[in-house]
Amino acid sequence: MTSRSAYDAWHAEHAVDAESDAPWHRLVKHHLVPATDLAGRRVLEIACGRGGFACWLAPRPEPPARLVAADFSPAAVSKARAFAHAHGITTVQWEVGDIEAVGHAAATFDTVICCETIEHVADPRWALRELARTLRPGGRLYLTAPNYLGLMGLYRVYRRLTGRPYTEEGQPINHPLLLPRTARWVRHAGLVVRVLDGIGHYLPVPRRPPVAIGALDRPRWLMRWLGLHSLVIATKPAAHP
Repeated sequence: MTSRSAYDAWHAEHAVDAESDAPWHRLVKHHLVPATDLAGRRVLEIACGRGGFACWLAPRPEPPARLVAADFSPAAVSKARAFAHAHGITTVQWEVGDIEAVGHAAATFDTVICCETIEHVADPRWALRELARTLRPGGRLYLTAPNYLGLMGLYRVYRRLTGRPYTEEGQPINHPLLLPRTARWVRHAGLVVRVLDGIGHYLPVPRRPPVAIGALDRPRWLMRWLGLHSLVIATKPAAHP
């Protein structure tokens, strides 16, 4: 099975995230500045999945001038388009697209949003260079990715040592990312990191979903480095005259 058909099959089993209330979406919402990141801007959500977050972005009081939502999976894009149509959302430009070969010219977008994706592609660093390429000078990237510096990272190592492969909800590619490494890759892509944030501390329990320990989200300046859900906000340097 190819990765595209694998992701089509994966998306076919999941509903549209209509509330866009996943931890990574909450991180982006917390830091998103509509006046400078959405209002009248050209926005790309790459790897939009089944479209719930793009449909949340589109009808904001400060809407983008252009909102492109793209995903590698035609099945996901089909679900997203149908969901948007059912809810009267007509301002999203839906596309089938590859984060490792974004089908837009350089410096096209003012804001690029990418949630929980680079860990699932063959070459995360190349994908980040593609995102940097499509940003205009001064544009901003919102990137979320897992961070396995905490308890879930130890659990992932334990699974590996006991011969049981670890996957994130059965996805075919699962790179073990760490927040410091992700931030370094963003810098190597030519962007300037402005914000690092992270939430989500979980206790693995045998034969049960991990138990969230919300108290460990504080103090944020320290515990962000260990949170499973990480956010990097970066800007593209302005072009020199």
